[in-house]
Amino acid sequence: MSEQQNHDTAPYVALTLQTTGIHPSTGRVVAIDALVFTEEGTITERFHAVLNPGPHTNLGPVHYHGLSHEEIEEGRRFGGLLKKLDKLLDGRTLIAHDAPLTWGFMVSEARRAMNAAARANRSRAKGRQRGNNGRRRHRVGHVPKPELIVDTLASAYRNGIDVRDTRLAAVATAMGVAAESPVASISRAQRSEEDVTRESTLLLMELFLHMRRAGTTQAARKPEDLKPDPFGLQRSVVRVEAAQAPRRHENPGPYRPGHTLLPGMEVVVSPEIDMDPNEIISALMRAELNYSEKLTRATSVVVCNRTTDLRGKAMHAHRKGIPLLSDTAFMEAVGRVTGAA
Repeated sequence: MSEQQNHDTAPYVALTLQTTGIHPSTGRVVAIDALVFTEEGTITERFHAVLNPGPHTNLGPVHYHGLSHEEIEEGRRFGGLLKKLDKLLDGRTLIAHDAPLTWGFMVSEARRAMNAAARANRSRAKGRQRGNNGRRRHRVGHVPKPELIVDTLASAYRNGIDVRDTRLAAVATAMGVAAESPVASISRAQRSEEDVTRESTLLLMELFLHMRRAGTTQAARKPEDLKPDPFGLQRSVVRVEAAQAPRRHENPGPYRPGHTLLPGMEVVVSPEIDMDPNEIISALMRAELNYSEKLTRATSVVVCNRTTDLRGKAMHAHRKGIPLLSDTAFMEAVGRVTGAA
């Protein structure tokens, strides 16, 4: 079977990573697990690898990723696997849970490997100029090019699921897919990293297939519509550029429920909304309000559909006396701002 035929018959790849932290800009990938599968859920290819990010890397606690430092030291370098990962991901729909983190780590690691190869090639070229026998140029691959990236966590939010725990197993259970509790246990700690990670990848695949069968909304982005935020997380271009945009008006202060939104007000969008965050962010930017990722006492209003059992940004907003507006209420209010499109 040709590579194109394989992509046509098995167009999906579920990907799970084990990392040393939560920020791609500072953390590293220490394990990769992937399953290529068909529309019906038949697995056609399996991949697993432990990675060694190199010396002077803070590998973090063993319980976080399930690998001893000795196991990591025996792992392979990301650059040596990038071509294989390109073949797995290029042209397919990538399934990830918390895609900004997963895809952020993949892009960061690929770019590190490519930059290291470029430095090595420049060094070899200088060696040849001095009359030394330099080896041929080393090509490690490219940043993978999936056709689309589906985020199961964001999909849960878009479908109004009560996400009390953002971990994959908890989200799967909330969406009707049987899964073991995500709470740490002695029995899980005694299992190998490969077994635990593969179990997560299988669950990720099953959750995606369940969503497709149920016809639920899938939160998906094209790679070209994403860019890194200051932490290396791959978020939408709309979101990243809005957070970095210059402030055109002085912040008039907190929003007063029942009154009008004003240009310059600072808006934070929580994950607990049904609408695509890009729609909300684009609308508030057109109305010359300001978007912020971080909630502070300068925040004017938080867009959130949850009104009880608050958590995360909504909980902190409530404690600071910052008002909450649902996505639909906010869009109606922002449409009334003078100059709004």
